[in-house]
Amino acid sequence: MHELKLRNVHLQQVQNQIRHKTDGLSSSTLVLRRGQPFTILINYDGRPFDPLKDKLFFRIVLGPLSVEVPVSVSGQPSPSQWSAILEGSVPGRTLTVSLSSPASSSVGVYTLHLRVETHGSIKSHVLGEFTLLCNPWCQADSVFLQSEDLRNEYIRNDIGLLFKGSPGNVVSRPWSFDQYEKGILDICMKLLQLSPQSQADTRKDLLNRNNPVYIGRVISAMVNCQDDKGVLMGNWSGKYSDGVNPSTWSSSADILWKWSETQFSPVRYGQCWVFAAVMCTVMRALGIPTRVVTNFNSAHDTNANMVIEEYFSEKGEKLSIGQDSIWNFHVWVESWMKRPDLDGDYDGWQVLDPTPQETSAGMYRCGPAAVKAVHEQKVNAPYDVPFVYAEVNADVRRIIIRDGKILATSVDKDSVGALICTKRPGPAMLMQDITSEYKTEMVLQGIGVSLQLVKAPVVGENLYFNVIITNNMAIPKLLRKYVNAQNKEYNRNPTGTFWEAHDDLTIGPNETVTVEHEISFNKYMLNEAMEDCLVNLAVVIEDVKSQERVLASEEVNISSPALNIQIQNESSVIINTQQVATVTFTNPFNVAVSGDLIVMGSGLLEEKVHMRLTIQPRETMRRTIHFIPRMTGAKMLHASLVLTAQSTILRGFKTVTVQAA
Repeated sequence: MHELKLRNVHLQQVQNQIRHKTDGLSSSTLVLRRGQPFTILINYDGRPFDPLKDKLFFRIVLGPLSVEVPVSVSGQPSPSQWSAILEGSVPGRTLTVSLSSPASSSVGVYTLHLRVETHGSIKSHVLGEFTLLCNPWCQADSVFLQSEDLRNEYIRNDIGLLFKGSPGNVVSRPWSFDQYEKGILDICMKLLQLSPQSQADTRKDLLNRNNPVYIGRVISAMVNCQDDKGVLMGNWSGKYSDGVNPSTWSSSADILWKWSETQFSPVRYGQCWVFAAVMCTVMRALGIPTRVVTNFNSAHDTNANMVIEEYFSEKGEKLSIGQDSIWNFHVWVESWMKRPDLDGDYDGWQVLDPTPQETSAGMYRCGPAAVKAVHEQKVNAPYDVPFVYAEVNADVRRIIIRDGKILATSVDKDSVGALICTKRPGPAMLMQDITSEYKTEMVLQGIGVSLQLVKAPVVGENLYFNVIITNNMAIPKLLRKYVNAQNKEYNRNPTGTFWEAHDDLTIGPNETVTVEHEISFNKYMLNEAMEDCLVNLAVVIEDVKSQERVLASEEVNISSPALNIQIQNESSVIINTQQVATVTFTNPFNVAVSGDLIVMGSGLLEEKVHMRLTIQPRETMRRTIHFIPRMTGAKMLHASLVLTAQSTILRGFKTVTVQAA
């Protein structure tokens, strides 16, 4: 009788990946989730397998770590250690073995070995590699998420919205997370391998990679390039000639591919929403439920006193004094995980911020800070809870000065963290307000002066706003009114005044007066307009008799006009079948505009479509795009028009559900 001899081993990539919900993830290896069995087929020649004489052992290797797993002929998989069970022996010399990993296994790229011991011989074989990810479908995994809808949104969904602008005029922009694009998962694993922690002590790093808290801190540092071979270099200077303007990006794959192709040189350039969107891609690819969150009026408290000082002139011009700042918006991610390191119940959403603002334990990273700890003001909790608490809750002390002397001060407890939001789960591309998860609601007090937009402003139109003044006293008052407008970038104090108005008025006892103002488009439009055109409005009301002053200030973002995308027969878009989309745009400007139209869609278009356009004033542009979907499910077609002379980026998107044939 012939000896038993291994012919080949089939890792059953397609079947295992469907069962592990990793189908669609592109990797050079089999992709699995921890805490869940997978099956392999062992084909052999010679005599039939005899479990009494023939012994099989798997060796599972992760860098310098390895574990030996004997194949047992019966029993149940162990939740706490690797196990291998012989499922059956099929006629034709095939064995089916079920292998199980513990739900606390380390995330990484493993090598699988098999040793066959028969009477008188021992043979070892290398079977191949597999990538092991976290498993939010497994109850024993520390990233377990109860709802299937939320798992689909925060792990499997590869499209989303990022929110920018100001609390009164929120602008949504599409983003393609691209975790299914070619090679992206392998690049995400490379982030872990190239981290300073892995380089310093590979064994310790691999052991720690069982913990999403640790993984989150590593990825938060590796998405920026401050301390390591990280992915993105930040740039807030407005000068991007040696790289890419952060506003131009709309896809994580473009950034991650570029990082990989340049041998892990930092990609130039990112700002907060780019850092956050790339981190969301990496965390979703690693199996950790993650969403992108925007905090409007986000405080950057440099001296950790929980107070932001803002200085104004007596005419309402904001002055660049002090290191503290309030960003119109700041974008981070939240990841879902258990926090066994925190006493009490702080499991759930955790803030992770890869934008390099301040160091945490010597590296530019932030989090994971439990959202619940921020809400409960538990500012001694790790990691970086005080910094996040200040971002959403700091008091703003506004000081009016003249010649170095303080004329008036006021404290605003409500404007910081005015709105915190994310994309609502599900196919509708809508915003979800999550402010109450971070903050205790506060009652707003009546104020003497306020600013009010007449309508949401759009680039190309004039800006209309009202100043509303209330006299809460029983006597008439003579008032002096100063109104001021300054151009602004979202992450810093405004630049010089470009428009102002001042006059005197008399207001009767307990009277409210509304004064209308208009700023023409030509006045507020910068020569170098950004994607986000922001204006800082401020009004100072002075009581002429007492010389008391009161101030109101408002950040206004002016939305870019949108591109429109229509898809023919959008209710019956079928995989592998040609579809037609039309992109339209009417030029609202009084001058002709030229630029590049770029259309992209992960799972819809193999390559981006580029077109050079010139559109006359008030002319409507129409362009037809043909595409063939290659994946089912919710997908997004995204168009951007990069205007050359105006340095403005116009966008539009359309989501579509691709059906099976």
